[in-house]
Amino acid sequence: MGLMGHHFDIVDQSTFRNGMSRLGAAVSVVTTRSANQRYGFTASAVCSVSDTPPTLLVCINRSSSCFPAFANARHFCVNTLMPGQEDLSRHFGGKTPMEERFDYGDWTEGLNGVPFLSTASVSFECELTNAVDEATHRILFGRVMRIRENEEQATLLYCSRRYLNG
Repeated sequence: MGLMGHHFDIVDQSTFRNGMSRLGAAVSVVTTRSANQRYGFTASAVCSVSDTPPTLLVCINRSSSCFPAFANARHFCVNTLMPGQEDLSRHFGGKTPMEERFDYGDWTEGLNGVPFLSTASVSFECELTNAVDEATHRILFGRVMRIRENEEQATLLYCSRRYLNG
């Protein structure tokens, strides 16, 4: 019979956050360039969409300080971190002023001047193909134009509110 006719209360914010904290994810720093400035934020909400053509998505909070830059950008880069790069994750996820964030890590100009982290586990340089607003966030869809992989196969993971070296 399915769920027709039944009423379910939506879960509260803390219950949802606690449940989602168990959904382990790779830690990435997502970057762009807008009006000749570099912008970046830490994200765990990154997901593969399709391999035909290669497409991924990333979620950004619309109240984030760097949201306007990403809202206007045609290109962005998803830099998945290596174990040991927790400090980089914290700098891009906290209250560090935007230009100071790039003082941490070895950043290079990639396609269309978008910064990529040369020591990342993997970097996905993307062209924005679609954007969808849902609740507090915008979902950015990126066509993957170039991938750079580290020789060392390891990725920084975050689960149950702590970093794990995977």
